[in-house]
Amino acid sequence: MYIYEKSTALMVIAVNTRLLIKGKLEGIGWFTYETLKRMTINHPEHEFIFIFDRPYNKDYIFAENVTPVVIGPPTRHPFLWYLWFEFRIPAILKKYKADLFLSPDGYLSQRTRVPQLGVIHDINFVHRPDDLPWLKAKYYNRYFPKFARLAKRIATVSFYSKEDITRSFKVDYDKIDVVYDGINQIFEPISEEEKMEVRSMFTDGAEYFLFVGALHPRKNVCGLLKAFDAFKSVVNNATKLVIVGGEMHKTGDIFETYENMRHKDDVVFTGRVSTADLHDIFGAAMALTFVPFFEGFGIPIVEAMSAGVPVICSNTTSIPEVGGNAVLYADPLKIDQITDAMIKLHEDSDLRTELVEKGFLQKNKFSWDETARLLWMSVEKSLQ
Repeated sequence: MYIYEKSTALMVIAVNTRLLIKGKLEGIGWFTYETLKRMTINHPEHEFIFIFDRPYNKDYIFAENVTPVVIGPPTRHPFLWYLWFEFRIPAILKKYKADLFLSPDGYLSQRTRVPQLGVIHDINFVHRPDDLPWLKAKYYNRYFPKFARLAKRIATVSFYSKEDITRSFKVDYDKIDVVYDGINQIFEPISEEEKMEVRSMFTDGAEYFLFVGALHPRKNVCGLLKAFDAFKSVVNNATKLVIVGGEMHKTGDIFETYENMRHKDDVVFTGRVSTADLHDIFGAAMALTFVPFFEGFGIPIVEAMSAGVPVICSNTTSIPEVGGNAVLYADPLKIDQITDAMIKLHEDSDLRTELVEKGFLQKNKFSWDETARLLWMSVEKSLQ
């Protein structure tokens, strides 16, 4: 029987990489990708055990100090989450003599003595459980308070989330490290000629407001659709709304709202798009309209700023922390405020220019290099 011998690496860091799925990276998946790529390359003296729940893509094995391990079953259901983290993960940690278990999506194991660092991006499920399928909401609310308490340290992506986790889960404020999300460096302004080409492809040449994110009740897509319908009733021109993102939970209300719109022919659902297409769609937008009810960070806001696109966003949760003075705020619960912001931004070119200039400054506060550096500091603190 083969017995794994511990390497000469200074530390063996086992990592939950189950969200590194080719072509399906979303918020936490991108966080996992961007931070681990930098951490593994920047710290060749340590060994990283990447734990996948399905066959992995070799693009995610970032350096020679990464050992990929696949343990099933694929974690598609709360019962399988429990099986994977409570039985499969402890066995792997023991086999590879891990010094730390790092979990970028916050799920931890209650059946190991290995120190654990969980990244809990936000706890929307505490405040909005009805947005989720019943069993998932029950799992999150039962186990994440336990994960937060048993973790050696916690990382999160905003001071809002740090305070929320501290208050809701009764954990020590000083146990939580803030590691802001970064931004993909591909987002940048595009030329007027390129904008025309993109608009020709997606909106028959018309200007458009843009939403980027999963189709999920928390994202307030219904409110945005209603606000856009009201906007079109006031501003009678060809402006469209482009919605980029895949379906997640409870999308019935979204499509019912869409079907009841007077101006539904001016709404374009693209579904999930490639990163290259997202770069183009961002660059050609008149403005990003991102008005969720609850957000742990809000990466599309910073991506829009990088693309030289003004932003309308919610005035709630972590979003003012990210938007600063570089965005136009609206209460996500008040459709008229969202509509008024759309009208104002559409009609005031000077305001658009001002917000773009402020956005270029604000975006410099966020980078994946800094995220990876801060997360590594959390790793080191977890081992003290």
